Amino acid sequence: MERASPNGVVGVMLLMILVSFGGKRVEAEVHHVVGGDRGWDLSSDVLGWCSSRIFRVGDKIWFAYSAAYESIVEVGSREEYEACDISNPIRMFSDGLDSVSLEKEGFRYFTSGKEESCKNGLKIPVEVQPKPEEPKIDMVTSVATSESAALALAEGPTSASPRSSIGLNMSPIVAMLVCLLGTIYVGM
Repeated sequence: MERASPNGVVGVMLLMILVSFGGKRVEAEVHHVVGGDRGWDLSSDVLGWCSSRIFRVGDKIWFAYSAAYESIVEVGSREEYEACDISNPIRMFSDGLDSVSLEKEGFRYFTSGKEESCKNGLKIPVEVQPKPEEPKIDMVTSVATSESAALALAEGPTSASPRSSIGLNMSPIVAMLVCLLGTIYVGM
């Protein structure tokens, strides 16, 4: 019988571990283009677009518009936003393609730089929500030092065990590792 190579065994074990954690949710920053394909324009329903999005700390919003006809103003309060009062802006954008990093939780208000466009609905409130908490992984790894210990590990606990914090029951993973170690042992 041919002996299993240590590199191959380690590779298989790493692959099994990676596959076992494949269901873990990964969050990354999201780039939101305001208004979708039409961008920042009266013909696009930017308020409807905005209401179907979740904005989180770390995301970016992008404004795409014709700089010759439009500009964007960030105002500091809901009152200024609702009244289309752009007399005291926090920031002004006029390049035609502008990105805004959402760095902290809370509301931010963006309006058209033209009062008439703002009053016709070219404005959005952006509620920035916190990043979701990362799931914590608490695992205890057991290594069988004898065949009887391996069989005990393979049988699993005698009472119901709670699932790990990422929603996986670790018993099948331990059983696969025991089987793999048994294959190596038998192949020696």
